[in-house]
Amino acid sequence: MADQEFLPLDFNSVQTVPESHLWPDSDELSSVIDLDEKISLPSIDLLNDGASELLGRACEQWGMFQLTNHGISKTLIAEMEEEARRLFTLPVKEKMKTLRSADRVTGYGTAVISKYHPKCMWHEGFTILGSPADDAKKLWPSDSKRFCDVMEEYQSEMKRLSDRLIKLIFKFLDISEEETMKLLSSMDDSDKSYTALQLNSYPPCPDPDQVMGLAAHTDTSLFTIVHQACNDGLQIFKDKAGWVPLSPMRGSFVVNVGDLLHIMSNGRFQSILHRVTIQGKKVHRFSLAYFYYPPPYLYISPHSKPLSESPQTPLYRCVSVKEYFTMKAKNNGEGLSTIKI
Repeated sequence: MADQEFLPLDFNSVQTVPESHLWPDSDELSSVIDLDEKISLPSIDLLNDGASELLGRACEQWGMFQLTNHGISKTLIAEMEEEARRLFTLPVKEKMKTLRSADRVTGYGTAVISKYHPKCMWHEGFTILGSPADDAKKLWPSDSKRFCDVMEEYQSEMKRLSDRLIKLIFKFLDISEEETMKLLSSMDDSDKSYTALQLNSYPPCPDPDQVMGLAAHTDTSLFTIVHQACNDGLQIFKDKAGWVPLSPMRGSFVVNVGDLLHIMSNGRFQSILHRVTIQGKKVHRFSLAYFYYPPPYLYISPHSKPLSESPQTPLYRCVSVKEYFTMKAKNNGEGLSTIKI
């Protein structure tokens, strides 16, 4: 399907689900298991002295964890929720002023993964890289400063938190401090923003059982930090268990491993398959996703174990971040298989 076909739906004007958004019976809408004491996503206190070990084990066993005591203020998170709601409740003709075009990645639009599926998703998004000033002025010509200030502060805090997490994760993987600092400095060596902030909206739906909020996919990032605004919907695929629902835990973030960290860990960390389902006819779900990427020119390769341990055969070839993005897009959203040795 061509990019221009993926125009966001005017969700406020529809009384029934249009054919374009009706998902047929398939594995995408299969039944979900009930959580019990045997299946519980790890919750990790960032202030714990053993946080590095706990993070690493969670990435190995789940590819995802909930993070508490992360240092991001409740006030800032509440302001982010408020600004996201203010944006997505604008009339569709206003939001369309910032519609993403084929040659830009910021602004309003449908999910990037839409092009890999024959049906559209019950979702609208707004993507920010660095300052959102240009798009915000189109939405609020005389009142854009508040939105920009909150978005930029949140991105700054997320970057700080992400840098802290990657140090702990690399420590678990025995990646040297020199290599760690090389990565961090590469992400700070220019005014360009390599990370991305995605605001997600899943509007109320007249027939939630027949639609998909966000189809199953893996993230390309090193990892992604997600805030769920107090509504269910996020699910992960757990081997031998099926789709597992993840209810938001107040005050925590959900952090999931992306493809690039999967490659760097030589498959020890799983890039987790996840999706979003629509939960009710009157529920408007919001989430905030911060994608932590290295620069496009950086090369990613499996990390070798220390010399004192048995050498580990690399499962993936070395690849630049930009090349990996391109290969994943050409392979309908599946990237890891394209570089497997």
